[in-house]
Amino acid sequence: MIIVTGGAGFIGSNLVLGLNAIGRDDILVVDDLTDGTKFRNLKDCRIMDYLDREQLITALVNKKPFREKIDVIFHQGACSTTTEWDGRYMMQNNYEYSKQLLHYCLENAIPFIYASSGSVYGVNEKFREVEENEAPVNVYGYSKYMFDNYVRRVAKNANNQVVGLRYFNVYGPRETHKLSMASVAYHFNRQLLSSGKVKLFRGSGDFADGEQRRDFIHVDDVVAVNLWVFQHPGPPGIYNVGTGKSRSFNEIARAVIKWHGKGQIEYIDFPENLKNSYQSFTEANIDLLRNAGYKQGFISLEEGIDQYLNWLNN
Repeated sequence: MIIVTGGAGFIGSNLVLGLNAIGRDDILVVDDLTDGTKFRNLKDCRIMDYLDREQLITALVNKKPFREKIDVIFHQGACSTTTEWDGRYMMQNNYEYSKQLLHYCLENAIPFIYASSGSVYGVNEKFREVEENEAPVNVYGYSKYMFDNYVRRVAKNANNQVVGLRYFNVYGPRETHKLSMASVAYHFNRQLLSSGKVKLFRGSGDFADGEQRRDFIHVDDVVAVNLWVFQHPGPPGIYNVGTGKSRSFNEIARAVIKWHGKGQIEYIDFPENLKNSYQSFTEANIDLLRNAGYKQGFISLEEGIDQYLNWLNN
């Protein structure tokens, strides 16, 4: 049996489909369906069972064993709202919950592959997986940073596989429920359809209008890395998951406009609430991932945007 937490979410549901594609449907999805619209992400997935997040936590606290042998836990469940400033909620949801799962896996020798985030680097120009580069600027990033450091202390000599994957800016199908936290490609598509314009922030830091740059990675590539890690168990580690190449928001806007064959770019004032907590630049250093043996290429931004818009608009 495979457990996927956050399995009804964006990356989690795509991961379930990826597992289906390699012949696995003995999957227990764990999530919180308070937002019932997320069921749509699961309706074409083959799964064995569903369990509410709180039921899983109760089972872990009471040390209740599962009937089936667990081959791996993919921990994708988290609050990913970077503008959420309720630190108590964020630490309970992202940090304590993750610690409970980690210890369950350590005690039962279960492989544990979990989602970290490129947000741990904060406002930075260095994106290699070492502590001196890590300086989160929001409480979401801090929750991920804290758990990564906890893993470094507690699991450095683990006998089971414990791997953290630091996702950079992921885009692709099944993110509609994320609303404001959906990718810029999603928002640019909606803006163009509603107004004929794509709205980008004016310059910030040393970047000109719309020239803020991020490492944008298609969700299919994120799934491919997760599956490769599962199929190639190695020592505990934390790895960046990005393309290794930053691209500007202007480039994404132009790709969306090109797909539609119409549209204009409009620059808007940089929001006050994002100042001092916004990453104007990210670019994953993927040397560790490559050195671990991951040789696959990544979908180009232009190809990925085309694929996504074909899915999104049809």
